[in-house]
Amino acid sequence: MKKLLITGGAGFIGSHVIRLYVNKYPDYHICNLDKLTYAGNLENLKDVENKPNYTFIKGDIVDGDFIQRLFEEYQFDGVIHLAAESHVDRSISNPMEFIMTNIVGTVNLLNSAKDIWKDNFKGKLFYHVSTDEVYGSLGETGFFYEDTAYDPHSPYSASKASSDHLVRAFHDTYGLPIIISNCSNNYGPNQFPEKLIPLFINNIRHKKPLPVYGKGENVRDWLYVVDHARAIDAIYHNGPTGETFNIGGHNEWKNIDLIKVLCRVMDKKLGRTDGESEKLITYVTDRAGHDLRYAIDSSKLQRELGWVPSLQFEEGIEKTVDWYLNNQKWLDNVTSGNYQKYYNEMYGNR
Repeated sequence: MKKLLITGGAGFIGSHVIRLYVNKYPDYHICNLDKLTYAGNLENLKDVENKPNYTFIKGDIVDGDFIQRLFEEYQFDGVIHLAAESHVDRSISNPMEFIMTNIVGTVNLLNSAKDIWKDNFKGKLFYHVSTDEVYGSLGETGFFYEDTAYDPHSPYSASKASSDHLVRAFHDTYGLPIIISNCSNNYGPNQFPEKLIPLFINNIRHKKPLPVYGKGENVRDWLYVVDHARAIDAIYHNGPTGETFNIGGHNEWKNIDLIKVLCRVMDKKLGRTDGESEKLITYVTDRAGHDLRYAIDSSKLQRELGWVPSLQFEEGIEKTVDWYLNNQKWLDNVTSGNYQKYYNEMYGNR
């Protein structure tokens, strides 16, 4: 049985990757390593937690000795590394936490993979999941390509850029088989409500203000999270080692336009008067170092591996809103912190 380590599997994107792999590959042993910070939620995986090919491991990738023991015990054949601190605002207020998790944690995983696999790299793969924010900011035209020069502007994006460089260095120096993907903004079920779409869904539901940075002119490319998981699957199994793949949704939206779409969808779903929720929009001082525009060119992924996004934004946002409205208990548990009780009940202090 192939043993695969997925880090950060209790988080938003990671939980969708775990679910896909556990269900699609019953002959794989999927180990989910997660520290269970505020953004890690085991309720995201209740539907697969009792599957015979799934194991949850609580641990911190910053603990190098722990990571080494884990690799020695399980003898993993592959790693899909998603564990990361990822919220830009938090990186501005506490950059050191991002340095430790995103840089030191990644190097710990790389070191253990190198040490355990050094006698035979055949059939092994270290897949590092990164972000389009490492490329910096675009003007009104142009796209990020796989060979776009890095130009990060926040402690978050700088820490991810550093980890990308280190992954490539382990490939070039030690021959470690690696792949990197850089993805645009994700949205969909199970996203922690510090991010724009679930935050605003929750605020609209409770008729709270919708804080918009600056004039809302910043542009992002949005990808439905299930499509990202599908892309990771395609890249892990079919992508050549040493390569980088960009993953994008071909859905560019100005923040203010996206928010207005979300308001209209929520008004319809909640039976409110059209335009009622837009009155909640409140403009606030722009974030420091706020990049103007991100746009991913994912033609390499489409051309070489045949992946295409399955949903356009309007359809995806309807599905996303429906999920949050139909899972209000999940959202209430997350916003109140009660979701952490689920871990304590299931796993105690392990």
